[in-house]
Amino acid sequence: MAISHEFASDNHAGAHPAVLAAISAASPGFAPAYGTDQWTVRADEKLRAVFGDSARTFFVFNGTAANILGISLLVHRYEAIICPETAHLNVDECGAAERILGCKLLTVATPDGKLTPDLVAQRLGGRGDQHRVQPRAVAISQVTELGTCYTLEELSRLSVFCRSNGLFVYVDGARLANAAAYLGCDLSELADQADVLSFGGTKNGAVGAEAVIVRRPEFCADVPYLRKQQLQLASKMRFLAAQFLALLDGDLWLHSARHANAMAKRLAHGVRDVPGVDIQQPVESNAVFASLRRRRIERLQQDWAFHIWDSGAPTVRWMTSFETTEADVDAFAAAIRAVCI
Repeated sequence: MAISHEFASDNHAGAHPAVLAAISAASPGFAPAYGTDQWTVRADEKLRAVFGDSARTFFVFNGTAANILGISLLVHRYEAIICPETAHLNVDECGAAERILGCKLLTVATPDGKLTPDLVAQRLGGRGDQHRVQPRAVAISQVTELGTCYTLEELSRLSVFCRSNGLFVYVDGARLANAAAYLGCDLSELADQADVLSFGGTKNGAVGAEAVIVRRPEFCADVPYLRKQQLQLASKMRFLAAQFLALLDGDLWLHSARHANAMAKRLAHGVRDVPGVDIQQPVESNAVFASLRRRRIERLQQDWAFHIWDSGAPTVRWMTSFETTEADVDAFAAAIRAVCI
């Protein structure tokens, strides 16, 4: 049966026309390979202006690769990464950290997908004991996998705690644009609390392009070799870099993220008073998490694409993107209302 509209993932959206135009414009003629081209140099300069003078940018193909490359700069094989149980790193990356890096994940249960100093402290036992894995890095997601955002104050408290305890901070920024749009802050304010972070493009109109932002110069020397070893060195890197140039031009990344967030807010508002629909998390990005009866979910999924997040509750996740229209949202809200009456 044909699905009428998509609320399954911002990954399901197409490429932004400006991104496609940038790829096309970068295509004619020859250019040096492996990141020595003019597009990559310009993109690094522009991202350095956004994320800070000490920041260096390294492009990869997808979010899992960005996370693995970023974290590989921070930990040895006998060290561990503290992260929420719900982290993409833990749930949706097929054991990449364990398999590729050989590092253990120390997961923490959270009600909202966010780590706090107290929660991290619970995982610091055994430091200095040669029989125990050694916690070395804290990995968080901004936006979290539950659609929530760390406030700047929360990030600052967590960062201060980590640094005072000899822990590095990595930020999975697959939806960093949505967080900046929600918080009304600069990307640099989000990056200030991290040692390494990613800046996602794919979920915000790009085509298989993510940026790893390294903010500590002492880590940069290792990145070219680790990126190559991890199969993420693009020969024709100009096509990844050109996409970020398009996203940065006129703050397209921010306009697209603001629109996606606004569509999620519109959807949540449209169903908030529907009997049997319970919004589970604050709507702080482009995701709406809601619980409703299983038979109603089944009826909706005959015509609408979305994921069941927790089959036990059951809880669903409705995602919006830069391509989601007000008409899409209003039609979906009407369909939800219709199955719940």
